[in-house]
Amino acid sequence: MFRVGLTGGIGSGKSAAAGYFRELGIHVVDADWAARVVVQPGRPALEQIARHFGANVLLENGELDRAQLRVLVFDHDEERAWLERLLHPLIREEIITSLEQSSSPYAILESPLLIESGQYQLVDRICVVDLPESLQLERASSRDENHPEQIRKIMAAQLNRQERLAKADDVLDNSKGLAELRSQVQALHQKYLQLAKS
Repeated sequence: MFRVGLTGGIGSGKSAAAGYFRELGIHVVDADWAARVVVQPGRPALEQIARHFGANVLLENGELDRAQLRVLVFDHDEERAWLERLLHPLIREEIITSLEQSSSPYAILESPLLIESGQYQLVDRICVVDLPESLQLERASSRDENHPEQIRKIMAAQLNRQERLAKADDVLDNSKGLAELRSQVQALHQKYLQLAKS
């Protein structure tokens, strides 16, 4: 099975690009989805997180309070490292299982931390959705209604633009809007269909 890793910083348009691949009938595994699955109530990871950070990281219904956890880890590198050591192997297992269930000509792994987490080892090519960092900040702030300072912290925790582009086999330029992004996805789709055959 030919696999492509799709990545990009926060606000890059990675999810929009993944949606266009889905419209073309391609199986897309979302690493964020896998990350949500492994911390569902009843899963061992959620209990460990609550023990480590305290019950205030849980909502009244027993689910993880992602916003609260984000505040706790983005300001503290050692806490983020602890969380990543716990979750990354579990997320990886979930991703592998889902990729193996694919029946499309090739599969896509959509992951904001594809390179940082080592998930790139699960794919044959890396496709980066790219745009200038100023535009990234603007789009992420308006989309998530997050404070620009919070977005900057998230960006700082991710690979910088130059490092991400250096790892790319393919680049989708999302500085010109969604219609242009869609046409670039369609062109890459044809390329990936050929690569999957060979």
